Amino acid sequence: MLDIAAEIAKFNSGRDAERLSMKYQRMRTSPFIFLRGTCHLFYKRLPFGGVLEASPRTWVCGDMHLENFGSYKGDNRLVYFDINDFDEASLAPSLYEIVRLLTSVLVAAVDLRLSRAEALALCHTAVDAYSAALRFGKPRWIEEETAEGMVRELFDGLHKRSRVDYLNRRAELRGKKRVLRLDGKKALPVSEKARVDVTAFMAEFAARQDDPEFYKMIDVARRIAGTGSLGVDRYVILVEGQGSPDGNYLLDLKEALPSAVSPHVKAPQPRWDTESARVVAVQQRAQAVSQAFLHAVEFNNRSYVLRGLQPSEDRVALGSWNGKLPRLETVVNNMAELSAWAQLRSGGRQGSAIADELIEFGSSNHWQMPLIELAVQCEAQVTTDWRTYCEACDRGGFGAQVKS
Repeated sequence: MLDIAAEIAKFNSGRDAERLSMKYQRMRTSPFIFLRGTCHLFYKRLPFGGVLEASPRTWVCGDMHLENFGSYKGDNRLVYFDINDFDEASLAPSLYEIVRLLTSVLVAAVDLRLSRAEALALCHTAVDAYSAALRFGKPRWIEEETAEGMVRELFDGLHKRSRVDYLNRRAELRGKKRVLRLDGKKALPVSEKARVDVTAFMAEFAARQDDPEFYKMIDVARRIAGTGSLGVDRYVILVEGQGSPDGNYLLDLKEALPSAVSPHVKAPQPRWDTESARVVAVQQRAQAVSQAFLHAVEFNNRSYVLRGLQPSEDRVALGSWNGKLPRLETVVNNMAELSAWAQLRSGGRQGSAIADELIEFGSSNHWQMPLIELAVQCEAQVTTDWRTYCEACDRGGFGAQVKS
């Protein structure tokens, strides 16, 4: 029998204790947050075989769930809605992506105040949307002009945001210069050694860019973001950008760790120079347009992803479906379609299925009901593991880090 507490503690060993404590506390709040924080456990529990093994091999983001989608500004300066986290990217059966998405719908039902029937209905329509997108055989994308429902509302809200307002929330003015807000919610102070190390890294990185002055570092802090990656070495960096104080930019520097998915698939994985090379390469293949300032870099002899943080980054407020199921159905279907488009877009690369195979798979229906049944089984397992985790916390199995 798997020791849930030991498995979680082992996976998270070596992480920053302060942010890891935040992760452990968040994971207690609901099965959905627990799912987000235990991607490694999900795949360890996932029974391989059946419809999963029979599905084509594709590039998957690996950590698919309802909150792994959002808006961002691409390197062409336009804003898109797409999959936005590829830390666990791997070559795997295509349905790995969809069974995790469906499971997230089912375990999030309580948080979203969905009935059982409504949650299952969303699973059925999402599978239909995914298979239809594969059958069509051509990847598309979602931008403001093509967005509908709650995704369109997200785009509409972005028009009210400005870089100055964004900077004011994340950094405060001291004279004519900004410093990062160390509020314990988005950022924490760094050690003097870390500050020196990041400063040296940014100076070296800037020297290799066309506009070195843009990347001149002003301040740095430990970044608090996400759930699964909390505790991973991660920084928010304030740089000169287009000029102080209101033209400053924020960058995210995050350590890239091995994929939690790859150990649980039979497909041989390509050899990557670094883990960040894997993350960035798959993201560039899967997204219609890559995020701005996306780089695979080396810092302190370890692999990191460096990218820009933008006012245009946000998620759909799923709780605003207001009891109108078609509103939620539209956005969940979009997520399923984006998954299919990403697989088509990255097809034929380093062992992934070509479009013809994906079209054929989307045209069949033998896998759809078994997939939903498997998601129901996964939901039950996640809920059971979450309860076991909470009991371990109550017994002090994680010490002070997980006390409610």
